[in-house]
Amino acid sequence: MDRIDTMRAFVTVVTEGSFTRAAERLGWSPQLVSKYVARLEARLATRLLNRSTRKVHVTEAGRRYAERARQVLDNLDEMEQGLSEDQPRGRLRISAPVSFATRHLAPLLCDFQRAHEHVSVDLQLNDRKVDIVEEGFDIALRIGHLKSSSLIARRMAPVRLVICASPDYLVRHGTPEHLSELGQHRCLHYSYMEHDIGLAQEAALSCNNGDVLVEAAIQGAGITVQPTFIVGPAIADGRLKVLLPGQAPAPMGLYAVYAHRTLLPGKISRFIDFMDGYFGDPPWWDDFEQG
Repeated sequence: MDRIDTMRAFVTVVTEGSFTRAAERLGWSPQLVSKYVARLEARLATRLLNRSTRKVHVTEAGRRYAERARQVLDNLDEMEQGLSEDQPRGRLRISAPVSFATRHLAPLLCDFQRAHEHVSVDLQLNDRKVDIVEEGFDIALRIGHLKSSSLIARRMAPVRLVICASPDYLVRHGTPEHLSELGQHRCLHYSYMEHDIGLAQEAALSCNNGDVLVEAAIQGAGITVQPTFIVGPAIADGRLKVLLPGQAPAPMGLYAVYAHRTLLPGKISRFIDFMDGYFGDPPWWDDFEQG
């Protein structure tokens, strides 16, 4: 059996999470995919996958092999397609936060594909921190203060946070004049936020989606801390009011995160270069005035 085919079968099983879905993506039979993976494990004398009736689980050795194999296959695909730096090709798998992507990524992706028509994009939205290598992503867009890791992170834009509430809420509950007063107010808490800057420990509403919390704030449900890329329009038209602007949390960043590779595939490097500076610094969504 061809060594490249066995490698491709294994990587696709890891990416898709099952032999059946891998077979569908490759256009092969599940039996052939299983045979290729078994032959690869036999050749390496190492178990790469633990199989159950419903799902396959990648071993530590399998994760290490998959990371290296993806790089080999990416480079091979680009070589066979006659890839040059001017014409990247292939499928680009991107993970991105839900609210940011739904509001701001579509124009960027459309502009990128106009410039690079041979690159297809598979965009998956999730606010959790995905495992780029294990889940088969080329790039993950992340918002926050990134900690040290083996991954490469490139800052794409600043992300400014504001404390805000609706005028109706402030009429009913009063306007706080210091952070110490926030604990007395109704808190609309974002589940993945690293700090609460003094908001009440028992949240009136906790959610893992910023858009839901912003809409609740507009309806007068409480005070929330949100990035301006979500709340900017509501602040501009007066539905929300910025509170304690001089005491807001420190800005975070929007980062493109990717696995370290000696030879980065053109589809990844071109996308990162294209995105760098696309939104501006400061980004255009910070250009609002209180209505």
